[in-house]
Amino acid sequence: MASLKELKGRINSVKSTQKITKAKQMVAAAKLRRAQAAAEAARPYGVKMAEVMGSLASKISVSDSSPKLIAGTGKDQIHLLVVANSDKGLCGAFNSNIVRAAKARAEELKADGKTVLFYLIGRKGRAPIMRDWPKSILHHFDTTDVRDPGYAEAERIVAELVALYEQGKFDKAHLFFSKFKNALTQEPTEQQIIPVPAPKVAAVGGSGAAVEYEPDEDEVLVELLPRYLKTQIFGALLENMASEQGASMTAMDNATRNAGDLINKLTIQYNRSRQAAITTELIEIIAGAEAL
Repeated sequence: MASLKELKGRINSVKSTQKITKAKQMVAAAKLRRAQAAAEAARPYGVKMAEVMGSLASKISVSDSSPKLIAGTGKDQIHLLVVANSDKGLCGAFNSNIVRAAKARAEELKADGKTVLFYLIGRKGRAPIMRDWPKSILHHFDTTDVRDPGYAEAERIVAELVALYEQGKFDKAHLFFSKFKNALTQEPTEQQIIPVPAPKVAAVGGSGAAVEYEPDEDEVLVELLPRYLKTQIFGALLENMASEQGASMTAMDNATRNAGDLINKLTIQYNRSRQAAITTELIEIIAGAEAL
């Protein structure tokens, strides 16, 4: 049985941990409000961009002369999995859920005889993927010096992906991130980004009126394809930030509650041990007095 000094030390240690988890929970809650607002503000732009892309795609016929980003390479052998993670821990299963989804997809592709490569964003997903796929890491985009990844990082990521695509390093690219639902729910999501899949045709402006493009659809499409990719990556980064803070707030709340339960149990054990020690001392005193 632990001594009273050891129990007292454990209680103080858990109380210190509880203070840290409580502070982390409050910080995550404050960051969550900003991250959630940013993610929700970006969604309408992404939806409208998809509608415009759908309208353009319906007006052109994809051929060998079409932009490579929409026409593809004509092959389906090498698949690049773009896995977006965070650089920080203490956020529950946020990172592991994304990695698990990416690895499951990689196993499916491998079973179909495809070649799988990884493009990693963030630090936390690197170790588990390198452990199982050590020779399949094509590139790692470092975000350790970036406080909040944003549009500038999305532009750099898209530039690197397009360069790799033009070099023939892969035929298709799939993006993995966590879509924010609420503070308790974050949904691992897969999305094909290269070649750009033809979105569902939607009426631009919501009126169903015919839209004429100037210059023609092909020229507009060439300009919009990179912007569309940046929008998708940027949206995924924002969704990830909101999901990370929501998962962190939930995890730290659970940790704070668990620390409180442990403190109560240790306090009860400490009081019982102290009471037993006092009782033993009283018995010894009484026995000594009777002996005299």
